[in-house]
Amino acid sequence: MNNQRTHDLKACSYTQALCLLACGSLLAFDSVAQEGAPKEALTPEQQAAKTEVWEPVPTTVLVPDSGVPSDAIVLFDGTSLDAWEGEEGGPAKWHLEGSAMTVNRGAGGIRTQQDFCDVQLYLEWRSPEDIDGMDGQDRGNSGVFLQERYEIQVLDSYDNPTYPNGQAASIYKQHIPLVNASRPPGEWQSYNILYTAPRFDDDGTLESPAYVTVLHNGVVVQHHVEVQGTTEWIGEPNYNEAHGCAPIYLQDHDAAVSFRNIWVREL
Repeated sequence: MNNQRTHDLKACSYTQALCLLACGSLLAFDSVAQEGAPKEALTPEQQAAKTEVWEPVPTTVLVPDSGVPSDAIVLFDGTSLDAWEGEEGGPAKWHLEGSAMTVNRGAGGIRTQQDFCDVQLYLEWRSPEDIDGMDGQDRGNSGVFLQERYEIQVLDSYDNPTYPNGQAASIYKQHIPLVNASRPPGEWQSYNILYTAPRFDDDGTLESPAYVTVLHNGVVVQHHVEVQGTTEWIGEPNYNEAHGCAPIYLQDHDAAVSFRNIWVREL
């Protein structure tokens, strides 16, 4: 009896082993079959969809014929100097004439009441038409200072030789413009400026310098150039002073330079 039971148990174990072996073989065969099966091909549209990014959706900005984007801050539209103040504070004392404002020679520069960092800045300017007896840096000299420190030169550079890193659209005494796109004195000219402000660490150390791109009358004349530091007439530029956002400043350099259509977009 015991021998018979032992024989039956062995037979059962052997049968179970065969079943397990068979099942394993079937599973392995099925796995190989699936790996070898051709995958369903994606359509071109499905393949293209893999690289489509749907968010974030850019904000809509309207740009009317006047050219002022709907998200711009208008700094001067010809009606008032309310967005500006004198360089020592108080009301801006420049002349308001028609749709333009003109340097009041000797009254000092003006600056925005609002501080800015990274911006797109657009403005139009005109040097005086009367140039008798004037040349070089004495013809239509002014400047656009970003964060009150970094100057893009304004100058009558039409047939007017001067040091190239001080002519119109230069980053004053730092970068010579790629070309001279100046119009004759008395004609309106435009600057479209893309500016990235410098960054400083918590301890005041420079983390990254400022960069600027300038289009003069629609022509690229400064292409993402590195601003080497504050604008200096004498000496080298530097980043000795850590700072944050600051006003845009227009210079009084003893010339009746006019400005109009000034707007800025914070980036």
